[in-house]
Amino acid sequence: MRLDVNGRPRDVTVPDHESLLTTLRERLALTGSKLACDRGECGACTVIVDGQPVYSCLTLTRASEGASVRTIEGVAPPGGALHPVQQAFIDCDAVQCGYCTPGQIMAAIALLERSPSPADPEIDQAMSGNLCRCGTYPKIRAAIHQAASLKKAGDAP
Repeated sequence: MRLDVNGRPRDVTVPDHESLLTTLRERLALTGSKLACDRGECGACTVIVDGQPVYSCLTLTRASEGASVRTIEGVAPPGGALHPVQQAFIDCDAVQCGYCTPGQIMAAIALLERSPSPADPEIDQAMSGNLCRCGTYPKIRAAIHQAASLKKAGDAP
């Protein structure tokens, strides 16, 4: 089957039961999405499929055929500037151990793409499926506000 991953067609052969997370990590060597709970409870494996954040551990690869899949590896160009959300996470010190960070960033990007100026309740709702064991939630919220401000100012894609 053919997947569109980070804007690039990728041909893969997968069993019917294989998760998108397994395909990304083991077949395509895109290891930014993390395997943590493997039950769709933590969000560490969040990717964006056709504009929607999804838990790749619960999504079958076959269900993603023909869809646009974006992973953390695809949010900034190689050797280019960081995506505004990535930079905001750094600026706001929203990264502690970093394990959840790729999923948090992907969920935040999906939020900002559908709601460019979210209020705190909308941020909290959108990010509620992504857990951070280090408890950086206030800093994650601040980072999302910073990235939203950059988008409003025209400094971000």
